[in-house]
Amino acid sequence: MKRVAALTLGCKVNFYDTEAMLELFLNKGYEIVPFESEADIYIINTCTVTNIGDKKSRQMIRRAARRGALVIAAGCYSQVDPDAVTRIDGVNLVLGTKDRERVVELAEAYTEDMGVSAHIRDARSDYEIELKNVSRFYADGRTRAFLKIQDGCDCFCSYCVIPYARGPVRSRPPADLLDEARRMAANGYKEIVVTGIHVASYGKDLKNINLMEILPLLSDIPGIERIRLSSIDPAAVNAEFVNVLRAVPKIRDHFHMSLQSGSDAVLRRMNRRYTAESFAEAVSLLRSAFPGVSLTTDIIAGFPGETDAEFEQTRSFAEHIGFAKIHVFSFSPKKGTVAADMPGQISDPVKTERSRILLNLSERSSQAFMRSFIGKNLSVLFEQACDSDVYEGHAGNYIKTQAGSESGIVNEIRDVRVTRVQSDYVFGTILQNG
Repeated sequence: MKRVAALTLGCKVNFYDTEAMLELFLNKGYEIVPFESEADIYIINTCTVTNIGDKKSRQMIRRAARRGALVIAAGCYSQVDPDAVTRIDGVNLVLGTKDRERVVELAEAYTEDMGVSAHIRDARSDYEIELKNVSRFYADGRTRAFLKIQDGCDCFCSYCVIPYARGPVRSRPPADLLDEARRMAANGYKEIVVTGIHVASYGKDLKNINLMEILPLLSDIPGIERIRLSSIDPAAVNAEFVNVLRAVPKIRDHFHMSLQSGSDAVLRRMNRRYTAESFAEAVSLLRSAFPGVSLTTDIIAGFPGETDAEFEQTRSFAEHIGFAKIHVFSFSPKKGTVAADMPGQISDPVKTERSRILLNLSERSSQAFMRSFIGKNLSVLFEQACDSDVYEGHAGNYIKTQAGSESGIVNEIRDVRVTRVQSDYVFGTILQNG
């Protein structure tokens, strides 16, 4: 029996896609093995969101190539810069974000005399959504599975290459999603994470459904006790949307909204579709509807032309919002994007210093958020045993939580009274339910 291994870089959608490719091999009789194991085929599902993602993709391809097996480079980096990928010594097959459903066929047809066999089509050339209806779910442990509801993005933020890598918005039909979610429930998953490249665009191409309409349908599935959104566009968060969320009791109180900058001038250069004020209004709506809500975000440090005053606007705004966590990225000029050629490119030392300031703010803000729950109760889905009689999971608002229990409580939801903060998690006492 031939063995296949895979390594995924980047977003949760990429992880889902990797599982879908592995399932295609599994259905043809291949054995799936860990990436560090000896295999006949290695798949590297690449990422290109940042130049660091490109670099790591190249490193992982080279690592696999040293093992003397068939090496397949797939995904976003392969899509946007196939020439760079095909030049990597030892790579055999190069797939972009199209034709990955043919991965087994192409692997089995490959012969050494082909050299590097590249299969790249324009990501925006058609509206077919690939890699869906899987049984081999991408999941965090045994409790939380990821449901890919759409692919592609039409926003064209000036710094982002993803619309070129992933193509236009393509949404999965509701029947597909509901069927997959039912199979997740049948496999014991109590929580699903609704994910996609631009989740808020779900249904834009289907015309007869949207995100607000699919969420109640997913909530009606027996066995699914929690629904979490992987991320949401701040421009989509209005009173109507929040009222829908509040009316779906299984929706968890954790929302990731990418701020990117707290300066309106910078947001305009980024081609973002909101202002700092409208972002703050979205935050206010969510906090009114979900007391104790966890809000996480992304911020880019050192966007072209960002002055000291504009950076201070961002820092001050982020401090005022009080995010539960800030993911900080130094601006990374991506070939082919508008921002890569903008004047006023910021030096690396300045970007590094601004990133440091934001990371320090994130740590302080995260600690303050967790401390605010001392003496309060959290509903926790326990995911794993982390020590003798100590179990770990995530609360509805995604605070990592540990608590002691004399009996096994993996994949059980328990109420926990928080007693203290420990580094990046809280510790508490399990309460008697019911």
